[in-house]
Amino acid sequence: MFCNLEYYKNFYYVGKCQSFSGAAELLCISQPAMSQSIRQLEAKLKCDLFIRTSKGVKLTKEGERLYAHVKKGIEEFEAGEQEMKQIMQLQAGEIRIGASDMTLQFFLLPYLEKFHERYPEIKVKVSNGPTPETLDNLNQGMIDFGIVSSPFEVKDDIEILDVKQIEDCFVVGRQLKALSEKELELNELMKHPVICLEENSSTRKYLDCFLKESQVTIVPEFELATSDMIVQFALRNLGIGCVMKEFARKELEEGNLWELRFRKQIPKRKFSIVYGKSSGISHAARKLLELIREEAAEN
Repeated sequence: MFCNLEYYKNFYYVGKCQSFSGAAELLCISQPAMSQSIRQLEAKLKCDLFIRTSKGVKLTKEGERLYAHVKKGIEEFEAGEQEMKQIMQLQAGEIRIGASDMTLQFFLLPYLEKFHERYPEIKVKVSNGPTPETLDNLNQGMIDFGIVSSPFEVKDDIEILDVKQIEDCFVVGRQLKALSEKELELNELMKHPVICLEENSSTRKYLDCFLKESQVTIVPEFELATSDMIVQFALRNLGIGCVMKEFARKELEEGNLWELRFRKQIPKRKFSIVYGKSSGISHAARKLLELIREEAAEN
């Protein structure tokens, strides 16, 4: 078994300073204590490590060999301490986040902007994917936390923080504008082409479940990967698009798209932050979560 690590630390600084008194002063210990630790190390290794000279001490041949090894270790320890200091002061570190296009654009992005302004040295990695993929990445420990949209199911060890209410809507282009001039029944959707997100998204699952409650089943003509593309398809009169309202807001306000009114409206849902109760997340990620909570509380 190797000797007390403190002995090796003392040995390293004596070799570096070439002085017992200089090393003792640097480490804030007494010179007798420094000398005693070196004697104990020499006794353990059964060899002399230093030669006293008129100018101080120098390493023996055996001491030089040992010093080369100890130097690497001590410098690695010091580098580790320095890195930990930088991480805790948010001068270094990494955050891994899972988010969909929707949660990133309409919730997370402003917070990332503020966080980056405060802590520009922190690296942020965003795994872009739908809610089921984000939850899977969280369960596998691949991300610190995720921003997801309801509905979703999580394990018991996952913490949920609701952060924003969202609203879905149906929109049409000019050719179907007449539909927006009256209140509709949901079964009207079965008479026209429908544009939706893919089945693996929480948004699509939410829509299908909502329609099923009214005995309405749709078979979309177009299933797309992003809500931005649903808006573009609707603008080109390819059918009735179902999107989160924020995605279509600009086109609705400018009169390029029209929102349909149904007697039974889609209930609002939420964006939520999900993270492990017991699994560790990075110090930087905790700081970002604090920022989000503070901002959310003010709003």
